[in-house]
Amino acid sequence: SSLFRVFKKTSGNGHISLYLGKRDFVDYIDSVEVVDGVVKVDPSGLNGRKVFVYLACVFRYGCEDLDVIGLSFRRDIWIQHVQVYPPTGESTTKSPLQESLLNKVGEQGFPFAFQMPTNLPCSVALQPLPNNSGKACGVEFEVKGYVANAPLSTDEVIDKKDTCRLMIRKIQFASPHSKPGPKTDMSKQFVMTDKPLHLDVSLEKETYYHGDPITVKVKINNETTKVVKKIKVSVEQLVNVVLYSSDTYTKTICSEEFGETINANSTFEKSFQITPLLSNNKEKWGLAVDGQLKHEDTHLGMFLSSYRLVMIKRMIDKEDDKVMMIINFIYSDLTVALPLTLMSPLPAGESSVLHLQ
Repeated sequence: SSLFRVFKKTSGNGHISLYLGKRDFVDYIDSVEVVDGVVKVDPSGLNGRKVFVYLACVFRYGCEDLDVIGLSFRRDIWIQHVQVYPPTGESTTKSPLQESLLNKVGEQGFPFAFQMPTNLPCSVALQPLPNNSGKACGVEFEVKGYVANAPLSTDEVIDKKDTCRLMIRKIQFASPHSKPGPKTDMSKQFVMTDKPLHLDVSLEKETYYHGDPITVKVKINNETTKVVKKIKVSVEQLVNVVLYSSDTYTKTICSEEFGETINANSTFEKSFQITPLLSNNKEKWGLAVDGQLKHEDTHLGMFLSSYRLVMIKRMIDKEDDKVMMIINFIYSDLTVALPLTLMSPLPAGESSVLHLQ
């Protein structure tokens, strides 16, 4: 039964075709869905060569059109090759998807499977300038079938007509069990005041879904002789790009000011709402957005806060390489920050049996 969509790409000369049953693969933090598929091979066009498939996690930082000057604008973060033809004789259990694909493709079909490690970044792109039509900079995943004598030979030139590839995405969904939100407090003594201004700030949860309002609870104890006149709430995205140097970019994705009068020697308690949306940030170059296939809409790119956006060949396992959000409250010059994560919910029909943490 073909209950699933089939994604197919055929090489320019028609000798090999790549088949996948889906293009989104979920990262469940402690494991990643297996990337499996089938390659259909016409042996008559191989001239004694072999057929390989690779899965690569690539950091792309330029247009392929510029490759002519001998500079490669991509860096492989992780890559794995398998030989599909002639079959190597390793007996592997076929997934139901592969069984269906093999039934469809016939005896010229050969299965392959990849298991990604859990420490790779998810698909993410940095938003290009509005009029830039080139490929966005970011992390991509590609499955590529090719005809060659050896899986990875530096002196073997592989003709483009001997290759076929499909882009896939590695994605994460928020766990249905949201952790309690962070809270923080701070006191500050200002010049010319003998007592402090005390500020308590909390979020109701740690993870928010895209498009949902974020409610920020604020408590103030103003023991000073000054009047607080406004409260500013902003959400910032921190993107850590590790390439030639470790750079962290901070982009404010939404900011609102609320006029509130908190008199001297008084207390105040109120909740404020703010909603970060990608649609309000289309002009911001370098904003991280979730990876996309073709040109469908996407979201502000966020990872679980334990996730590292590492964009370099060697996996750099530094805890501070994370994409997260910070909320700032500014009282004259009293600022506090809270981390949070913006994600997509688990789609309806997917059960949390998928050992989500």
